[in-house]
Amino acid sequence: MKPTFILILIATLVLLTGCADNAAYTVLDPNVHVYGFWGGLWHGMIVTFDLIAMIFSDNVSVYAPSNNGGWYAFGFWLGLSGILSGTGKALSR
Repeated sequence: MKPTFILILIATLVLLTGCADNAAYTVLDPNVHVYGFWGGLWHGMIVTFDLIAMIFSDNVSVYAPSNNGGWYAFGFWLGLSGILSGTGKALSR
């Protein structure tokens, strides 16, 4: 791999890890703030960082407890499958 690509990849991963913690949403009332499709899509895309953050913090969860059900799950699945398929293609090269 080219060193430039590796540096860009590392910089991107460092920037995205700041988005993994969802502790800011714990102050919101679950009856008022409910995650839908877009929230599920985002949580599916950052699931790797959430898993790592769950090791060090009890305030981080992979799957939002206040979601609207099917649409959240569908978005989560799409985000997860999109990230995992892109990772698999990059690793196979």
